[in-house]
Amino acid sequence: MKRGRLLPLACLAAALCLSCTPSTPADPEPGDADALDLERMLRQARYAPYRPSELFLDGAVMRRPPEGTVPNDRVTGDPGLTRGIAGGAYVTRIPVPVTLDLLRHGKERFEIFCATCHGIAGDGASEVARNMTQRRPPSLVDARVQAFPPGRIYQVIVQGYGLMRSYEPNIPLGERWAIVAYVKALGRSRAAALDALPEPLRERARKELP
Repeated sequence: MKRGRLLPLACLAAALCLSCTPSTPADPEPGDADALDLERMLRQARYAPYRPSELFLDGAVMRRPPEGTVPNDRVTGDPGLTRGIAGGAYVTRIPVPVTLDLLRHGKERFEIFCATCHGIAGDGASEVARNMTQRRPPSLVDARVQAFPPGRIYQVIVQGYGLMRSYEPNIPLGERWAIVAYVKALGRSRAAALDALPEPLRERARKELP
């Protein structure tokens, strides 16, 4: 009888002891940023530049680049071709053969990367431009822009200008010059006399142009 009466008391005592035992925090749920200890990223072990290190045999944390590597921004080859600048000045001629295929390719790339802001015709008439209140993209066919040497237009593609970001990571070298050639062609087409066109184009222009 005594043993039967003590059993419930023992169970109650065990339950009380468990309730007082410190619990281990549960792992945070995925996506629960408030539960993550993000400060530990600031306290992680790391090496500062030019500090000594026991990790490498020479005792230095800075490592020598592998032989043959060059800086990402190093100008190699012909700077007139790769940067649009030669002798400290913008190149005044497109340094690749300007062919009909190049212009067609430039038109295709222009309509992908440039027309969104500058318009299909390069005149700055686009939905994006109409909704930009701070500064609208310029017309690429007006006299001011058309007076730019090809190297300057190329540099705008590479470096960006104003609110326009750099497109160097997105547009390969050859395609940049194709776009430059097409922008120049757009400007010339605005000022072209009808009689200067080849006969097939002249007849088509008479039928299609207002």
